[in-house]
Amino acid sequence: MTVWEDLVGQDRVTEQLVAAARDADAYVTAAASGGTDPAALSGSAMTHAWLFTGPPGSGRATAARAFAAALQCVSPDRALGGAPGCGFCDGCHTALVGTHADVEVVRTDQLSIGADTTRELVRRTQLSPSGGRWQVVVLEEADRLTESAGNVLLKAVEEPASRTVWLLCASSVDDVLPTIRSRCRLLVLRTPPVDAVADLLIRRDGIEPETAATAARATQGHIDRARRLATDERARARRAAVLRLPVRIEQLGDALKAAQELIDAAGADAREAVEEVDARETEEMRAALGASEGGRLPRGTAGVMKELETRQKRRATRAQRDSLDLALVDLTSFYRDVLTRQFGSPAALANEDVRDTVERIAATTRPEQTLRRMEAVLECRRAIDRNVAPLLAVEAMAVALRTG
Repeated sequence: MTVWEDLVGQDRVTEQLVAAARDADAYVTAAASGGTDPAALSGSAMTHAWLFTGPPGSGRATAARAFAAALQCVSPDRALGGAPGCGFCDGCHTALVGTHADVEVVRTDQLSIGADTTRELVRRTQLSPSGGRWQVVVLEEADRLTESAGNVLLKAVEEPASRTVWLLCASSVDDVLPTIRSRCRLLVLRTPPVDAVADLLIRRDGIEPETAATAARATQGHIDRARRLATDERARARRAAVLRLPVRIEQLGDALKAAQELIDAAGADAREAVEEVDARETEEMRAALGASEGGRLPRGTAGVMKELETRQKRRATRAQRDSLDLALVDLTSFYRDVLTRQFGSPAALANEDVRDTVERIAATTRPEQTLRRMEAVLECRRAIDRNVAPLLAVEAMAVALRTG
């Protein structure tokens, strides 16, 4: 299986990346046999900075990691005309599993990526590749760079070190500084077809065909969410609870109660996601600072522990927001199904498992009410993104859903 197998429904993007990997491999091979002018890359399919954009679930990070692996491919088949990215050689394997010395994958569980983190990345990319091929940085959430971090990155992209490649991922080009995106080659990924996502779950994860099809349809082609929904019973239970919300808000008190339950569920989900990591980090930090088991910390180390606690709180906030956002996406898909039925569209329902509820609400409400409800959900997502207190935002949404 090549490194490109997981790029579902992205044939055009895959072709561009394979062509770039071939040119990059030819450049390295020529350099090893007698030296190549860096200008040799100009006009080729390869460049030093890439920007992967596309809707959530389209596989931006997957595409970037696959390209990083192809740049490190050392398969002997290349000499026979094979495309880099075999998936089996040491270069491909270590890049994909995250242990390659020259591939740095940056993802954050914080709300943003700061200048200090970016500055350290830039410093490391000034070093020559240890394996003699490419120094690759995959920045999975370039849209979370602070303004100061973006300015630090800009300098590195403007004046790239030899054989350094930056792979930036973001939902949209608008999420990246114009000065940075103007120096990157843009690749736009699309939402994968539902059938292709179901096939991937069956082929790669061994999921039963019916379960895979249901999960792919419910998440509308979002690969990671489809996998989680197909494999995690708790995820399915949380989604079912969210889809019951539209029929539970007949009274104002019911709406406010449902909002509180949604917040509580997101908080519980976040705690479940971070508790184990937090506990391990705390113990490791205490041990590093010389604290005895169950004993007090040495003097002068309270500030370090306070900084760790601050990072953990930010991670918990991020986890809660992510969990809540998933619930709001499910709610939007429900009302999308309602609108589909109200307009008599033959499009398949995303939430086939609650067809009866969808058709009942479609028959008893008007399309303009459904549109207002969808806008209320989207406004809730925007409010949370603007740091409005989640409970206030969800309560406002619940009231708007009730009134239509």
